[in-house]
Amino acid sequence: MKEQVLNILEEIRPDVDFENEKLLIDDGVLDSFDIISIVQEFNDNFSIEIDVEDLEPDNFNTVEAMVKLIQKLQE
Repeated sequence: MKEQVLNILEEIRPDVDFENEKLLIDDGVLDSFDIISIVQEFNDNFSIEIDVEDLEPDNFNTVEAMVKLIQKLQE
């Protein structure tokens, strides 16, 4: 799943090193438009529904956090 998440992220922002960046939101690497695109792609690719309450910076600061969010929503 991590590979699939990385592929989605790299399609949206090919200029970002998602493997090594640990503060994607806190450091302003991703903006609100990026998050909207990411949420849409995750919803479509993983058959989940990311709600407004899930749109916390902690859920999108790292690839690992995004994977955990997807796994939680798939349960």
